[in-house]
Amino acid sequence: MAKVRKMLGKADSPYIISLMRLIEIQSNNTIIKWCNEYAKEHILPIYEKDYPNDLRLKNALNAVNEWLERKIKLVEAKKIIKEVQIAAREAEGNPAAQAAARAIGATTTTINTVTSSLGLAFYGAAAIAYLSIGVNEKAQVYDEIAARECKKMEEALRKIAIVDEPNPAKINWNC
Repeated sequence: MAKVRKMLGKADSPYIISLMRLIEIQSNNTIIKWCNEYAKEHILPIYEKDYPNDLRLKNALNAVNEWLERKIKLVEAKKIIKEVQIAAREAEGNPAAQAAARAIGATTTTINTVTSSLGLAFYGAAAIAYLSIGVNEKAQVYDEIAARECKKMEEALRKIAIVDEPNPAKINWNC
């Protein structure tokens, strides 16, 4: 097996910069909601394909929704979310499922650290690429998939984005 990249894309890629600029003008809740919905629809099925009985990722996404709806406290959500990291480690040797678990790990931690939202793009693109073409293609092929998938992610955020959001997230990307 080829050496597998944990994530696809780079912080200075035009499609990542475009996504970052859109994220910067949205509220924390909008960003969290977008990450969670996108991951549930597009990333979770990649993990569930090989681990249909493992509910940790789905439970983490549900915990984020419950937190957004004020049904559970942050500390309760964090306990459930922590299980995703364990699932990702346990998926070693399954690049698509492991990248999906990492993407959901990043997605769900946006409730605490909104900059984790970029993990959806980096790890999510890897999960989708590894599922669709495996791990033995040239870097350019993966870069093209990452660009395409990040564009889809940005389109999904644009659909729920608040125009002239009065309370945009305070973000320092550190990248």
